[in-house]
Amino acid sequence: MTKTIHEPAREVPVIHETEVLVVGSGPGGLAAALAAARAGAEVALLDRFGCFGGNITTVGVEGFAWYRHEQTVEARGIGWEFEERAKAMGAAVPESQSLSYELDSEGFKLVADRLVEEAGIHPMLHRVFVAPIRDGNRITGVIVESKAGREAVLAKRVIDATGDADIAHMMGAPCLKTPVEEMQAASVMFHIAGVDKQKFMEGVKADPQTYANWSTGEWQVETSGKEDEMFSPFLAKPFGQAIRDGVIPAHLNTIGGTWGAVHDSGEMTYMNLVHLGGIDGTDPDSMTKGEIEGRKQAMHAIDALRAYTPGCEGARLRNFGMTIGIRDTRKIDAVHNITEGETRNQGRFEDSIGIYPEFIDGYGVLILPTTGRYMQIPYRAMLPKGVENLLVTGRAIGGDRIAHAATRNMACCAVAGQGAGIAAALSVKSGCAFGAVDITAVQAELKRQGVRIH
Repeated sequence: MTKTIHEPAREVPVIHETEVLVVGSGPGGLAAALAAARAGAEVALLDRFGCFGGNITTVGVEGFAWYRHEQTVEARGIGWEFEERAKAMGAAVPESQSLSYELDSEGFKLVADRLVEEAGIHPMLHRVFVAPIRDGNRITGVIVESKAGREAVLAKRVIDATGDADIAHMMGAPCLKTPVEEMQAASVMFHIAGVDKQKFMEGVKADPQTYANWSTGEWQVETSGKEDEMFSPFLAKPFGQAIRDGVIPAHLNTIGGTWGAVHDSGEMTYMNLVHLGGIDGTDPDSMTKGEIEGRKQAMHAIDALRAYTPGCEGARLRNFGMTIGIRDTRKIDAVHNITEGETRNQGRFEDSIGIYPEFIDGYGVLILPTTGRYMQIPYRAMLPKGVENLLVTGRAIGGDRIAHAATRNMACCAVAGQGAGIAAALSVKSGCAFGAVDITAVQAELKRQGVRIH
């Protein structure tokens, strides 16, 4: 039995009141806050870290739209704006495997700051959500903790962009959590320096890798066939050779993956090579284990690159992401849960809040959007059951495994987030519940903000 203590009741100061409160500032939360503010709402954006941007800035996932090819169809909107603003501010470079741009994880912090300031959003960094404030089944705000102690933030509407449906879960909304042994792997991202760009790229051209090469080692990937001959910045051979030569331990046969961009300065960024099974992103002890093990594996990966990859002989660690990257934990059991069939077969919905290209990446499936096919994202996938005044956006929206392999991606999180923010703003203006919001009005505002919904 777990030992407990009694925490006495106390008065908690209310430090801020707002119309729309967004908790979590990853691509979904940041898009939600911007959309709500641009739709005329008073907005506060809360995050536990010292920057906005979530996986882009804190984890170092710089490939925001690495799926983009000539025939890819997208929603545009705020997700597109992330790239355009980053390019304009010198915080993006062409991505190695697509027609997109890699967002600089440090530079995008400044991009996000500027977007938040321009929209008049109240920024609340360095505060951790710890509990909802409730009146029956209606959420009225959140409790946060920080160096300032325990504080309360009140809001007419709350958007849960925590990535793990933390607020919905604590409010008692039904949620679905993937069994730990079946969760998609967690990753510790890192960047390296000291790379001879010319020599490295000559090696890539001499032995080009494709998405078919992803089915190596412990990985088996289902494609539609069209991906198999497409170039991928994939690295696996150095690590297999390192295992055979005893440079890295034999059990680390999951090391392998992609690199993002190689710079003239010798930096190689967005090294997505460490994949850790059995890490639960809702368990801090599990995440602690993953952080430590992930950094160890990253150094093994660098050792192998030095030994077996042309141009990497002088490679050294530049930096790790601020936190481990989590792909899969808890999702809401929404009013509508997106299905595999809808994901694979261009699902269409009357309450669409944006489109997303046919891009599936997870659970052993890789489908790239090269044919113009796309699905629509339904508003109902963000509606938790049994809770009022709360929307959930980002990777925790309702859907099955294959749907999650699509909707978890950052660009899709931004699509959903923009819809959530507009719905929140219009819900406040009209005084109606999220479940009764006028979806045609939401869609009209989405179009005004430049989003393709059909």
